[in-house]
Amino acid sequence: MYKAGVHYGYTRGKRHPKMAEFIFGAKNNVEIFDLDKTREKLNEAADFTRKLGAENKQILVVGTKPSIKHLAEKYAKEADLPYFANRWIGGFLTNFVTLRKRMDYFAEIKIKKESSDYKNITSKKERIKIEKEFARLEKLFAGVTTIKELPSALLIIDSKEENTAVREAKRKKIPVIAVLNTDCDLEDADYQIPANDAAPASVEYLLSKLTKAYLEGKKSQKV
Repeated sequence: MYKAGVHYGYTRGKRHPKMAEFIFGAKNNVEIFDLDKTREKLNEAADFTRKLGAENKQILVVGTKPSIKHLAEKYAKEADLPYFANRWIGGFLTNFVTLRKRMDYFAEIKIKKESSDYKNITSKKERIKIEKEFARLEKLFAGVTTIKELPSALLIIDSKEENTAVREAKRKKIPVIAVLNTDCDLEDADYQIPANDAAPASVEYLLSKLTKAYLEGKKSQKV
């Protein structure tokens, strides 16, 4: 954890008042997390993801910050989980039925594009139109096409950044697992992981632990 920089927070001036209990101290005005407490919280969250895996439940991974979005996508794919890595779509949870129809439409276009008869049965003008529509929808829905119903939990990197997703999850009473830096509100998550949510090495360490636990749960189904 130390090597990955999990312990680094932000400067003192950015700290959310409720994060005080997880701060060990500061170095050069940068606050340092108490890694014993972070480890305890990470283990609790991993136990929860393991349980969801054993129950074959879906977790929606949300991490759209430029510095870490490739990791959200990477570890979600490795665990066969849906994800948002570009941007959160407002209303995805609270207006799921309507957006599910748009995802079905995206799936239809994808099937059509991959058809061996695509170029033969479609005019050039129509193909250009389809390609543009496909590119637009792919950017929005590429990571969530496997979702057929509301997820059983959200795994969020930086609840402050993903505040809309947090609010929607609360409205739908969906549990939130979140990596929270010193500027985040603990109440944003049901399973809080106080840690560096900005550095790629830290986020990779945490996601690897959480998705590994989920896959362990999935594997236990087959034993």
